[in-house]
Amino acid sequence: MTVALKSREGAWIMTAAIMASAMAFIDGTALNVVLPSLQSGLHATGTDIFWILNAYLLMLASLILVGGSLGDKLGRKKVFMYGIAIFVAGSALCGFAGSVFQLILFRLLQGLGGAFMIPGSLSLISSSIHEQERGKAIGTWSSVTTAVTLGGPILGGALGDAGLWRYIFFINLPIGAAALLILWKNVTEVRSTDEDKAIDIAGAIAIASGMAFLTFGFLRMPALGLAHPQVYLSLVAGILLFITFIFIEKKSRHAMMPLKLFANRVFSGVNLLTFFLYAGLGAGMLFLGLNLVQVQGYSQLQSGLTFLPFTLLMILLARFSGNLADKYGSRPFLIAGPAIAGTGLLLLSFVGQTAGVKDYWTSFFPGIFVFGLGMALTVAPLTATVMGSVSDAYSGVASGVNNALTRISNVFANAVFGAMAVLLFNHALARQLPPDAFSKAERVAILAQAANLGDARAPAILSVQQQAIVRQYYHQSFIAVYSRILLISALVCYAGVLCVILLIRKVPVKDNKSTLP
Repeated sequence: MTVALKSREGAWIMTAAIMASAMAFIDGTALNVVLPSLQSGLHATGTDIFWILNAYLLMLASLILVGGSLGDKLGRKKVFMYGIAIFVAGSALCGFAGSVFQLILFRLLQGLGGAFMIPGSLSLISSSIHEQERGKAIGTWSSVTTAVTLGGPILGGALGDAGLWRYIFFINLPIGAAALLILWKNVTEVRSTDEDKAIDIAGAIAIASGMAFLTFGFLRMPALGLAHPQVYLSLVAGILLFITFIFIEKKSRHAMMPLKLFANRVFSGVNLLTFFLYAGLGAGMLFLGLNLVQVQGYSQLQSGLTFLPFTLLMILLARFSGNLADKYGSRPFLIAGPAIAGTGLLLLSFVGQTAGVKDYWTSFFPGIFVFGLGMALTVAPLTATVMGSVSDAYSGVASGVNNALTRISNVFANAVFGAMAVLLFNHALARQLPPDAFSKAERVAILAQAANLGDARAPAILSVQQQAIVRQYYHQSFIAVYSRILLISALVCYAGVLCVILLIRKVPVKDNKSTLP
């Protein structure tokens, strides 16, 4: 049974879905901003920082397809609530973590909760709200969650500057508790119309293990390189398990991810776009945030406030673009939006060393504004197209696949771009160091800091004058790396546009349903 968007239950569904999604997304965006404060507070290395970010993504990417499928099989509200509860528990433990190891461990628990919670929010909306209002509902979800999410950097910056980075995790406790109360008292269970409730255990084990190995291989790549056994054996194992998963799904009568979904060109095309777009977004925002604080001299709060134009554009345009996509079809938005977003990243790649916050309006603002405009035009039509390209019976799987690709693209971006950044930083730094200005031991100590990127510290064995010179070398090297990474991020967004042009010839207006059962 579906309900109207403006009905009492429709309003409660939207409220709970937005609160839970925003809780997860705030956690990510705010954490990016407080990384310098967290790095200092826990004495974390550059490699530790990537693991703190990616431990969550490792678990999330491994299990998100399982979470979406279980929602379809066991009840979307039930699985959604379990996910929220686990995520909140993980958040509380993260807030109390006393070491890098503990924080990484508890981030894994957050990822487990997120794997059940994140696909559940969209699946609940897609299966509960009338089809004619689905684009508008998803547009509302996109605009509000993105607005709240992008308020995360402002919140994170304020807490980071005050030395209260742990409250990034504690803020999830009241939000999660309120969402659980709303779901328990005001939302009825929504189950798939598919009578097959059997759980594809073999498929779940294969895809979870395969995703875990692939993700782990990518995460180890920055520190060890592709030639290390931990990396290439993990990647090979992940690929073999993924092939095994496809074979299982092809033969299974209870497949958790029916392969016929990918025969739908719209479903395949929009998921490829998702991968490329969010890989560009993840890498671009990560290195922009590090650049602002560690090189340009912004405080963490000022860094968070730089994203305010992005937030405002999402608030003003995301729901509007969802409405227009309902009326005129989503394909034009799926081409124009990512192309504009890529252009914003391209503009940001041209920004070099600035004089700090006073140069913001002529340096970073134009690129952030253009990038925000592109994302505001894209997010709601993209999500609505994914959820509308399959029947309601597979809404959880569709949401799981799309969210899995978003997380995998973030892991891919952090791992591959992280490894690339360390190599580029090392190369740029080595080229800048005069051959006769430092002894061999000093040179080795200077280059050893390359793994810390923008947080590289001049070695104590240098004189005060030498340390000042080396800090300039570090800044110049990081800016060179930042420029290259943002340029590649823009090209990745343009690759997503190409996928839409080649694969999505036409998306029907309003009724975007496939003929899949």
